[in-house]
Amino acid sequence: MAIRSMKFTPEVLLGAPRRSSAVPNAAGTLAVYTQTSYSFESHSKTNEIRVIEIETGRSALITNDPGASNPQWLGGEDQLVWLKNKSNGNTSFIVGDAREADKTYTAGTVPGPVSDLKLTVIEPGKIGYAVTGKANPDGSLYNPHDAKKPQTTGRLYTSLFVRHWDAYVEPQKNSIWYGLLEQAPLSPARRMAGKYSVSGLTNLITVSGLAGVESPMPPFGGTGDFDISPSAIVFIGKDPDLNPATHTACSCYYAPMFSWTSMGTSEIKPCKVTALQGAMASPVLSSDGSSIALLAMKEDGYESDKNRILYIPNPWNGEMIEVFESADGKGHWDLSPSAISFAHDDKSLFIQTEEVGRGVLYQLSLDNIRHTKPDSLKRLTRSGYVNDVVPAAVGSSKLFISSSSFVDNSMWSIIDPSNPEEHRIVSSSGRGGSAFGLSPSQVDEIWFRGAEDHPIHAWVVKPSDFKPGEKYPLAYLIHGGPQGAWNDQWSTRWNPAVFAEQGYVVITPNPTGSTGYGQDFTDGIKNQWGGRPYEDLVKGFEYIEQNLAYVDTSRAVALGASYGGYMTNWIQGHPLGRKFKALVTHDGVFNIASQLASDEQYFPLHDLQGPIWENPENWTRWDPSRFTAHWQTPHLIIHNELDYRLSIAEGLAAFNVLQMRGIDSAFLTFPDENHWVLNPENSLLWHKTVLNWINKYVELPPFSDEPDVSSGMHSLAL
Repeated sequence: MAIRSMKFTPEVLLGAPRRSSAVPNAAGTLAVYTQTSYSFESHSKTNEIRVIEIETGRSALITNDPGASNPQWLGGEDQLVWLKNKSNGNTSFIVGDAREADKTYTAGTVPGPVSDLKLTVIEPGKIGYAVTGKANPDGSLYNPHDAKKPQTTGRLYTSLFVRHWDAYVEPQKNSIWYGLLEQAPLSPARRMAGKYSVSGLTNLITVSGLAGVESPMPPFGGTGDFDISPSAIVFIGKDPDLNPATHTACSCYYAPMFSWTSMGTSEIKPCKVTALQGAMASPVLSSDGSSIALLAMKEDGYESDKNRILYIPNPWNGEMIEVFESADGKGHWDLSPSAISFAHDDKSLFIQTEEVGRGVLYQLSLDNIRHTKPDSLKRLTRSGYVNDVVPAAVGSSKLFISSSSFVDNSMWSIIDPSNPEEHRIVSSSGRGGSAFGLSPSQVDEIWFRGAEDHPIHAWVVKPSDFKPGEKYPLAYLIHGGPQGAWNDQWSTRWNPAVFAEQGYVVITPNPTGSTGYGQDFTDGIKNQWGGRPYEDLVKGFEYIEQNLAYVDTSRAVALGASYGGYMTNWIQGHPLGRKFKALVTHDGVFNIASQLASDEQYFPLHDLQGPIWENPENWTRWDPSRFTAHWQTPHLIIHNELDYRLSIAEGLAAFNVLQMRGIDSAFLTFPDENHWVLNPENSLLWHKTVLNWINKYVELPPFSDEPDVSSGMHSLAL
C-alpha cells in the first residue's frame, strides 16, 4: 500500500506494509520475505511473498495468494518452496522460481494445517524439512476441518490450564513434524532436473516416545523453539511432569536424524543442566548438527529470570557449558540474551540482547569457551533493534541483519563482523523514517535519578514539526511486562511516534523492573509492584518539570497497558494521578486477587512471593482497588473479552468505580480481541478513541470525527 500522507497517523501506521525478516539465497544475490498490508478503503488485507535483489534493492512479487506463507530457499540460487493453506485445512508445499514467478507446482500436500517451515540440505536433491502443527491425542495431525463437532459445548477440566492467552485448552497439542523433499532424477531427454516431491510426515515427539511434551510451546512458540540440521533436530518443551500454569521449567531434546524417514524411541537425548531449572529458549544447532547452543534460566517459575548461554559441544558425552560461569562464580554477564545463532563456520556465536533501550547484536568466539569472560564479547551494532541475523550468503562471514527503530519499521543491512562500524543498507521500508514523515532527529533520551537514587533511562520522542521555544503537552507512556522495556524499535500497537505526531512530547521511562539494564534492576520489582517503579515514575515526572522547558507538564496524560495499565490504575489512586489531565488503562489489573483467574499462575506467585493463602499481605499491599477513594482524574478503560491473562472483569470493575464516583470516564471493549488489539479496523478504532480522549483534555484538536465517547453510550463500529 502506498502511504498517502506524510503525516504519520494511525491509519498510515496500520496500513503501511509490514515486512518479515528477509533470508538471502545461497549466493547472496536475492533475499525472500513476506509482506502484508491492509487497505482501509477496501477493508481488505494483502499477503505477498516477495524477493529483493540485494545489489539493486529492486523487489519482485512471487505470489499474493492469501494462504501462502513460510518461504524458504530450496537448495539452489533461484528455487523457492512455501506453504499454502487450503480451504479443507490441508497444507500444500508449493515450489516456484524466484526469477519466473509464474513457474510453480505442488510438491505435495499434508492432511492438516502446518507452519514454521524449516529446511536442511542432506545431499543434492534431498532436503529434510520440519514443520509444526497440532497433534491429536493419538499423534496424528489434527485438521479442524475434519474434526467431528461435539453435541455439547461443555468442557470439563481436572487440572490447570483451563485457558491460555486467548483460547480454552484443548486435547490437541503442538508438535514438530518432519519429512523429505526429494528431487526426481535428471531427465536426459529434456536435460532438466526433475521436480521435488514431499515424502513422509512423521510426528517427531510421538515417535521419540516423549509423552506429554509439547513443542513449540504455547502461546507464542514457533520457529525459535526448534532447529534442524542434516543430522539432527533440537527442540525445547516444558517439563511434562510439572504443571505449565505454575512452572516454567523446560528441557532441551536432541534427536539424531539418521534417515529422515524413521527413528527409534531410544535415540532421543534430553539435555538439561541441574543448576538451570527454569525456562529455555532459542535452541540452535551447528551446521553439521554436532553441537547445540541455547538459552536457559536458573529459576523455575520466573519467566523474566536472566537467560544464560548454554553450549553443548557434544550432546552424547554429557558436557554442558554455562558460558561466563567460572568455577569461582565470577565472570557473569549481566545482560539477558533473547536469541543466539552459530556463525557460518561454527567458530563463534551471535547473540541478540536488550541493552539500554536497544536490541544489540554481539559476537562471541567459541575458543576457550569454558573459561571465557564477558570482555570477550564483540559488539556489532549500536542503534535500533536487531530482529534477526543470518549469513549474507552460504559460507560468507558477512551478516544479513533485519532490524527496526522508532522511526523505521523495517531495515535490512549487511555488516562484516571484522569491521562492524561500516555497514551497507540493503533496503529501508520506512526510508529512514522519511516515508512516514518521521526523522531520527525526533528521538532523544534522558537519564534521571529514581528510587534509591538509581539512574533511570527514558526515551523522548518529539513531534516532527517540533519548534524550540514552544511548549508541548506530555504523553507519559508506561510499559507492560512488568519485566519489559521501551526500546528503539517499531511497534504497531504502542507506537510513540503516533502520539508525538498529535502534538505531544512523548516520554517512555524504563523504571525498576525494566529489562536491558542488568538483572538486579529487572529483579528489583519483585514484591514492589506499586513501590520502586511508582517512585521512579514520580521522580521522572519531577525531572521533566524541572529540566525540560519544552514540556508543558500542566497538560500531561498518562497511558499504559497490562502492567502499565496496573500502574495507571495505581497512579490514579496516588498523588501522581493529580498531575495528569487524563489517564488511559488498557487491559490492566484493578484487583490483585483477580490474578487468581489469570492463566499463568507462576507470574503472581513469583512477583508477590507466594500464593495468596500463604502471603496475603503482599497480595493486598499492592492492590490498586484499595485506593479508589482517591480516584478523580478522567479515565478511559479498555479491556478485551478474549484476554484470559487479565479477565475483562478487571476493566469492568475499574469503569464501574469511575462511573459510580461520577468521574468522567469511558469503556471500550472488543469481544474478538485478546490482550492485544490485532485486527486493523479494531486497532484504528482503538487509536481514534484513545487519541480523541487524551487530546480533548490537553486542548489539542480532535483526531477524528468519531463520536465523543465521554458521555452516554455510542455505537463505535466503523
